[in-house]
Amino acid sequence: MVVELSLTRDDLSVLASELDIRVDLIYRWRREALANLDASFPGQGNKVMTEEQKELARLKKELRDTQLERDILKKAVSIFSRSDGKYSNS
Repeated sequence: MVVELSLTRDDLSVLASELDIRVDLIYRWRREALANLDASFPGQGNKVMTEEQKELARLKKELRDTQLERDILKKAVSIFSRSDGKYSNS
């Protein structure tokens, strides 16, 4: 509603003071709304993504999880392979 209202006003600083928000927010919201009319302000902070973007995000998360598992296993191997006999039956 702020974006629609800002399109009818000449002085956005007056509108910003009426709504008690910063004028740079109005400019940013207008820029986002006009740049991508379908995906602007999807709500709850969720981005609207294409199927390719969703797949890429899923693969990146899977890669991070796998790398974390690998690092944990490396650390466990180094702990259990120490030759001090603390973790072995010798």
